[in-house]
Amino acid sequence: MPRPFDYFVIFAEMRTGSNFLETNLNTLPGIACHGEAFNPHFIGYPNRDDLLGLTQAEREADPQALINAIRDESGVLAGFRFFHDHDPRVLDIALPDPRCAKIILTRNPVDSYVSWKIVQQTGQWKLTNVKRRKDAVAAFDAGEFHDFLDQLQQFQIRLHNALQTSGQTAFHIAYEDLQDLNVMNGLARFLGVEESLASLDQSLKPQNPAPLSAKVENFDAMQTALADLDRFNLSRTPNFEPRRGPAVPSYVAAARAPLLYLPVRSGPEAEVRQWLAALDGVADDDLQSGFTQKTLRQWKRDRPGHRSFTVLRHPVARAHAAFCQRILMPGPGNLAEIRKTLRRVHNLPIPGKMPDARYDHDAHRKAFVAFLKFVKANLAGQTGLRIDSAWATQTQALQDFAGFALPDQVLREDEMAQALPALARATGYPDAPAPPGPAIDTPFALADIYDDKIEDLAAKVYQRDYVTFGFDRWG
Repeated sequence: MPRPFDYFVIFAEMRTGSNFLETNLNTLPGIACHGEAFNPHFIGYPNRDDLLGLTQAEREADPQALINAIRDESGVLAGFRFFHDHDPRVLDIALPDPRCAKIILTRNPVDSYVSWKIVQQTGQWKLTNVKRRKDAVAAFDAGEFHDFLDQLQQFQIRLHNALQTSGQTAFHIAYEDLQDLNVMNGLARFLGVEESLASLDQSLKPQNPAPLSAKVENFDAMQTALADLDRFNLSRTPNFEPRRGPAVPSYVAAARAPLLYLPVRSGPEAEVRQWLAALDGVADDDLQSGFTQKTLRQWKRDRPGHRSFTVLRHPVARAHAAFCQRILMPGPGNLAEIRKTLRRVHNLPIPGKMPDARYDHDAHRKAFVAFLKFVKANLAGQTGLRIDSAWATQTQALQDFAGFALPDQVLREDEMAQALPALARATGYPDAPAPPGPAIDTPFALADIYDDKIEDLAAKVYQRDYVTFGFDRWG
């Protein structure tokens, strides 16, 4: 009897047990799972140069070619694991294909998050010998967890919606099911494999079997933060949800003033936060953030007459800030793995480490131009890297906000000196201070390298923003 599928995909995330699932599938005759075949930072497994004869560069140029190689692998039903931040072009190929078997592996997101935080400290992604186990305790960060949860939920919504609209079904398996031999053999039958597992492969050991209370150093604070979540949103699979969430946890409210800031990443976030703090004479830590939709609605109900706003930055200046802060320079917010991949796969001409004495103005200009070219391809869906909010269009950011609530006012960075005090006066602050001036990017300011070529390239990259918001030339 012919098999019902030509290949399979395990849709999962880090710390959900996908390694254990792959290991057991690979013990079945006629099954071959090829790891994270479309991880943007490596191909299949770390430190591998190729997969089924295709290099990472060849996969990057044509993801369909690797899918074809997996589908056509002789003598086996082959597949791979896929996480939310893997090459998004693969979803457009695999999700509509009824000959692709979909396996959806999930785990309690709190457990996944805590396990991920522990791994960040230990560096131990797999455990085969308990004697070599490394121990650590996680620190729960409410804002980080909300972002983590939002990414998982949006990815699950896309998967479910694609299956619903195409009339397909998937094999759903929970982390707890992985130790159930009957469930694993049910998965084999779903894939059309006649053989069964006599027992489960136990070479991989649970790394953190203790209860959460023993694995989280600020467990009480975690319980308080999670109490504000609307748990019914975690498992619902509506048909008409936006693919990108409104990023509610990133919103910032003044300590006392009824003002709410909706940040656009790589905009003047630090300057606006400094102004909000000065408005009430408090420190930055006293500002309110980490909202959920539930707690933000309550904040609004408690403050009649509140105002919300966002601030747009010129696309060239914003792209340069994103390049300096997120890619080029070390520090908070630096996307280290994406930086490595941009250097290795996309030939971004930047040093391995910064600062670098040889990195001068000319080198910075060449690197920024190369980054803009990458962003152009990235926004067009032509790369395997995710479209990060640091350089996504501001048009898209406002559309994402609309998934919950649009800001009352959309300001521009060059209007802040007059617009923000006027906004404060409207909410009862007649003597509001002026906001600070924009920070200068390091290691070089945009003014040091800006020219017509950069402006023309940025206008092509961010055509949506130029047209939507009427941006003219920078400066």
